[in-house]
Amino acid sequence: MEQKLLADFSLCAQTLGALFSYNPSDARVNKLIHLFSSSEWQSEWPFNNIYDCQRIDKRFQDSLNEQETLQEAYQRLFIGPDALPVPPWGSVYLDKENNVFGISTLELRAWLRNNQINIELNQNEPEDHIGLLLLLTAWVVENKPELLRGLLEMHLLPWAYRYLEKMQLQSGHAFYEATALLANETLKYIQQAIQLNPINKEIYL
Repeated sequence: MEQKLLADFSLCAQTLGALFSYNPSDARVNKLIHLFSSSEWQSEWPFNNIYDCQRIDKRFQDSLNEQETLQEAYQRLFIGPDALPVPPWGSVYLDKENNVFGISTLELRAWLRNNQINIELNQNEPEDHIGLLLLLTAWVVENKPELLRGLLEMHLLPWAYRYLEKMQLQSGHAFYEATALLANETLKYIQQAIQLNPINKEIYL
């Protein structure tokens, strides 16, 4: 039962991580975006009987009517040059000064080093990007499942819900609102299903 649950969660984390990480024009997410834009994803989503996928799908379909293109929204939300309305890095939420590369980033870096995990980063990219952490979560499930609880309890869940809440309210684009809602429901479910106890950290944003 738990093995199937974790395999399903890995697929979800891989999918969500890609949507938060890659430009919509990237070949790695092209098919995913088409899938979520067509409602077909509901029949393939592993947890479609756990939470209200129809409500989430409505937001995905609403995104087809947005004036802002998905590429423009991605640029605005994840790249800049203007200040990002919802920063995707954990330390911005966990650091008193809202700094990138804060103490929580250094703690994650130490955790990765101690567990002999190497991840490829773009130049000067913090390790605690929401998309990167979801992709890492999927990798950990498949390769080092004994580390999953620590990764989620210490480095993702303490701030992810706040980020996803802000994305739903402030992203300004229905596709990323829907992606954030789907991620939120997925993490809430897996937290309950495998009885995770996230570290209680103060949120500053």
